Amino acid sequence: MPTIPAKVSVFGFPLHLVDNAPEWLLMQQRDGRGQHVITLNSEMVMLAERTPEFADVLHRADLVIPDGSGVILYLKLHGLSVPRLPGIEFAEALLRLANEAPQPKRVFFYGAAPGVAEKVAERWHRELPNLKIVGVQSGYHDAATEVALIEKLKETQPHIIFVALGVPRQEYWIDRHRHICPEAIWVGVGGSFDIWAGVKKRAPKLFQKLHLEWLYRLYQEPWRWRRMLALPQFAWKAILSRLHGRQRFSS
Repeated sequence: MPTIPAKVSVFGFPLHLVDNAPEWLLMQQRDGRGQHVITLNSEMVMLAERTPEFADVLHRADLVIPDGSGVILYLKLHGLSVPRLPGIEFAEALLRLANEAPQPKRVFFYGAAPGVAEKVAERWHRELPNLKIVGVQSGYHDAATEVALIEKLKETQPHIIFVALGVPRQEYWIDRHRHICPEAIWVGVGGSFDIWAGVKKRAPKLFQKLHLEWLYRLYQEPWRWRRMLALPQFAWKAILSRLHGRQRFSS
């Protein structure tokens, strides 16, 4: 049985450490407002430091797991050796566990470009036939479609809702709407839909092992270079925090 998540802090923002996050989530009783999962990376921490609204979303999330290599570096500098849990791997593990559940789990895919969510649903329907995929919706739509989307979610009450709108839009959207499916697990999955649909490729295993997935993504999406500046800024801040002894964790 998974242990209860331990809660630590990364520059004042919450981070939960749990042996098997997907299994732990599926075993939880919901609190009437849905469970919001955030996969934390350096860019998100830096955004939260300069954006109070995003910081509030982080603090309200039910489970914040270590995704980015910078977050892992921060923990290591302060005495905690923690495995990285990439968001895409967390999401896949959650789907596979849901597929094995005694009662079929309802799943909804929302986000990405037109047609991508449909390909994602087709892929997982083939691989995990016990899942009950109750809806898909692209992230490109008008106000009327948004209203229809909300009604669809209210009607189908999915158990798992993946939102691929990119950071921070997906986190804001989940935070505003999580109450409409109080039994759901809500997860922002960024670019995972594109990878699942075959639109883009995930970084090769060597890049993953060396914690350089961010570099491969920059190669695929060079327009992201300004956002990537948050990575060295975070790393330098993490090193300074260790040198100044601002925070220590017991292992």
